[in-house]
Amino acid sequence: MTAIYLDNAASTRVSDEVLALVTEVMRTAWGNPSSQHPQGAAARGHLDTARQRLLAALGDKGGTGDIIWTSGCSEANALAVLGAARTHPGAIVISTLEHAAISTLADRLAQEGRTVVRVAPGRDGVLDPEEVARAAEGAGVVSVIAVQNDLGVVQPIAAIIAAVRARAPHAYLHIDAAQALGKITLDVASGADSISLAGHKLHAPKGVGALWLRKTATIEPLWVGGGQQHGMRGGTQDAPSAAALGLAAERAVSALPAQRARWLELAAQLLATLEARNVLVRQLVPDHRRAPHILALAIPNTPATALRNVLASRGVYVSTGSACSDGAAKASPALTAIGLPEADGMVRLSFGHDTTLDEVTRAATILADTILSLAKAPA
Repeated sequence: MTAIYLDNAASTRVSDEVLALVTEVMRTAWGNPSSQHPQGAAARGHLDTARQRLLAALGDKGGTGDIIWTSGCSEANALAVLGAARTHPGAIVISTLEHAAISTLADRLAQEGRTVVRVAPGRDGVLDPEEVARAAEGAGVVSVIAVQNDLGVVQPIAAIIAAVRARAPHAYLHIDAAQALGKITLDVASGADSISLAGHKLHAPKGVGALWLRKTATIEPLWVGGGQQHGMRGGTQDAPSAAALGLAAERAVSALPAQRARWLELAAQLLATLEARNVLVRQLVPDHRRAPHILALAIPNTPATALRNVLASRGVYVSTGSACSDGAAKASPALTAIGLPEADGMVRLSFGHDTTLDEVTRAATILADTILSLAKAPA
């Protein structure tokens, strides 16, 4: 039987349409975008189209920002946070929910002598905008994740930005939107200085990301080179990858209303199947607070590693975790923050554009069988 992939929050399959575009650009526009001849112009044309698609996907109709193409969201985060830290003195404020791509940057800046303030969410996983704003008073850089990757919690980004701007008008504000674009509505008008994006969360290839950077924002590049991308990221630009991200973002945003409804239906079907089997699980984030593609469930008294391994052996691929160190796995700060008991495991099921109802129905049955079998297993 074909394996069932429900780990789209980790990475997605490249869509056929995006793959076709990448192949076309590689075959027909292989020139250096900086070259002043028709091949260079062809590559630049694909970059320009991709930029306009991505700006439109972010709601930047007025051209208040520009796109810097990167190797992924981790590089985009580094460019924003480290680049802003070099131009904005003061503390670095992040949440305890951040992806390692942000939290490790904060650790590095702390080692360099910068003060780092970490703001914890409530037990519902949601940050208090006023608490973030109080921490940001006098700060240089504030970075907040839009959709938490473990739990799918959607943060009140617009309210956080407004509160921070009121108390710390000169702080640099960055938003990590790796899990957000195409999953929730993003609007650059809310006032962020930069937004980081990842292609492989959107059915584009790995190895491509972008940083939306407000034109009035001031950062320093991570390295210098030939002056490409306004000097913000030297090096020959990757037109095929940029084209892929631009198309994937456009498709994801246009499909969002229909996909949101479909993803919520898939989650409801999975939960109904578990309930019918009398499987005890707890939805960690209610539907109105979560991104629709991520469903995080707590499994009482179930080791996360055992759950993941058994599911994989039965052809269901998911992510799991726990609030304590589970074997070689590192404890999840997000699961600890919401108070997940150490004895409980967590399974994160995440849907993509190509996830089907049949797959989810079969996965729910296998998940129910696995949880029940582990509950009966000797300690």
